[in-house]
Amino acid sequence: MQQPRIIIVDSAGASALPYARLVARLQPLEVRVETALDGALASLSRDSWDLGVVTARSGPTADVLYAALHKADPQLPMVVIDPKPSVDTARACLHAGAGDYLDIARVETDLEDALERLLKTSRRRAAEAVLRRAVERPYSFADFLGESPAMQHVYSIIERIATSSVDVLVTGETGTGKELVARAIHTRSRRAEGPFVPVDCGAIPDALIESELFGHERGAFTGADARRMGLVEFADGGTLFLDEVGELPLPLQAKLLRVLQERRVRRVGARQENPVDVRVVAATSRNVDQMVERGEFRRDLYYRINVVRIDLPPLRVRGDDIGLLAEHFANKAAHEMGRSLGGLSTDVYQVLRGYHWPGNVRELQNVVRRAIAMTRSPMAGIDDLPDDVVAAAGRTAGAEAGAIGFFAQRAEHVARFEKQFLADLLARHLGDVSAAAREARLPRGTLYRLMKGHGLDGAQFRGAKEPG
Repeated sequence: MQQPRIIIVDSAGASALPYARLVARLQPLEVRVETALDGALASLSRDSWDLGVVTARSGPTADVLYAALHKADPQLPMVVIDPKPSVDTARACLHAGAGDYLDIARVETDLEDALERLLKTSRRRAAEAVLRRAVERPYSFADFLGESPAMQHVYSIIERIATSSVDVLVTGETGTGKELVARAIHTRSRRAEGPFVPVDCGAIPDALIESELFGHERGAFTGADARRMGLVEFADGGTLFLDEVGELPLPLQAKLLRVLQERRVRRVGARQENPVDVRVVAATSRNVDQMVERGEFRRDLYYRINVVRIDLPPLRVRGDDIGLLAEHFANKAAHEMGRSLGGLSTDVYQVLRGYHWPGNVRELQNVVRRAIAMTRSPMAGIDDLPDDVVAAAGRTAGAEAGAIGFFAQRAEHVARFEKQFLADLLARHLGDVSAAAREARLPRGTLYRLMKGHGLDGAQFRGAKEPG
C-alpha cells in the first residue's frame, strides 16, 4: 500500500522541523513544510496529500487558518496545533471538520497518535469508497449446485488449485456462474480473509476504466478532485475478479499485464509505483482464443492469466442438474416470498428439461422465481411459466419424439393465435405499425419482432379493409 504523504503548514518554518521528525516515524513517502498560506493553498491545489498538520503561530487564528485550508481540500484530514488553545477555537475547528485539535504543549506526546488514528480513518474511508464503487453485484444465482459429470470436473479443478497462488481464467456462456467459480476459489484459498473485489470490465466506460482499476492522484485529469485508490490496490491481500476481461481496451491490457508481472501499480498521474499482492481470476464469455488470433486480445496477457483454465459447461448439457437447480430455486424463492408451496409440478420439470436455456442458470432462476410469484395454487404449474419457454420446450419435445404431443400442439395454437391477432390488428390500422402498437399496448420494437417472426409486413395491409 502507498505510504502517507504529509503536508505541514507552519508560519515559523524552522520550528516545524520537530513535527517533521515526528511524522517521519509514520514512514511517509514525503513531508513538505509550507510557511505561507498562499504556498500551502497552491500545494493543496497542485498535489495530493494524505494528512495535514496546521499550526497558527502568527497571522490568522487557528480556526481561520484551518477554514482556508479545508476549503482548498475538503477531503484532507488535518490536525490543528494551537499555540494559544481555547475551547471556542477548538469547537470551531472540530465543528468545521478538523480531525483533531492539540495544545502545542502536548505535541510531543499526542501528535503521533493523532496522525496514526487519522491515517487509519483516511484509509478506511478510501477503502469504503472503493467498495461502494465496486459494490458486489447480487449473485446471478444463489448457490453453485450440480451433480453432473461436467460440474464434478469443475469442482475438482477448483479444489486442486484454490490454495495455490496461480491466476485463473474462467470461460463460459453468460449466466453459467463464472463469478461463483471465482468466489469459490477465493473462499477456499489462503486469501479468504482478504477482500474479494469484482470488476465488470464491460460495464465501466473506457474513459473511466483506467482510473477505476489503477486509481488516480488529485488533479490527474479534469474532475479528479481527490486522490483515489484503485480497485487493484483495494484487492491487495485478496482476489481481484476481472469479469469480461475481453472487453478491456488494448492499451489497458498492456498496463494490466505490467501490474500482474511486476505486482506493482501506478496510479494515474502518480510518479511512483506501489506494491500490490493480488490473485487474479479473470473471466470471459467470448472466445478468447479467437480474439488472440484476431489481435483483439494481447497474447502475452492471455498466457499470463491462463495459468489454469476452467471451462464452464452450459446448462443445456448438464442433464439432471436442471431439476436439482429448479428445486433449489423454487424452495429459496418460496422462502423469500413467505409462500408455503409444494414446489413445482411434474409437468413443469418436464418443460424445464426440454428448454434449451440460452441464458443458462441465471435464466433458470428467473423463470422459477416467476413461477413461484405467479402461482395461486399449492404447486406451481405450466401456466405459471412464460409462454415462450413452454412453446420452445414443446417444439423441442415434439421434434425429439417425432410426434405431436401436448407441448407441440400448445405451441402451434399459440403461433396461430399470434399470427391471426397481428393480421387483424394491422388490417384495422391499414398497416400503421405505430397505431397498432398503441392499441395492443406493445412497444413498437416488440411488435416488429412478432411481425417478423410470422412473416408479416405493414405494407401488405395498407388499403386493407377491417375484417368483418
